[in-house]
Amino acid sequence: MGFAFKGAIKLITTEHSVMVQSSIAVLLIIAGFYFDISHEEWLIQTLAIGLVLGIEGLNTAVEKVADFIHPEYHERIGFIKDIAAGAVFFAAMTAIAVGCIIYIPHICKL
Repeated sequence: MGFAFKGAIKLITTEHSVMVQSSIAVLLIIAGFYFDISHEEWLIQTLAIGLVLGIEGLNTAVEKVADFIHPEYHERIGFIKDIAAGAVFFAAMTAIAVGCIIYIPHICKL
């Protein structure tokens, strides 16, 4: 658990994209309290946040390993990095859809 926590702290404190995504996660948690979302909505929102941050962590690890193995630009390494970034894209689009499904009805009630 110690290495995992240390890795999570490194990820949050050194990677700009994770800093942004973590900030968005905090805002969504605040919004969840503000709009008093249901238990089911909390579960889905928590899973969506975890999905994005987890996939972003894997993407970062792939990029770091690829850069370590081949520091100069290489077409194959670029292809691998693009695929990893594509996984983040799918996770982020899913999280956006979840956020819209949860919050649009609450916002429309204002």
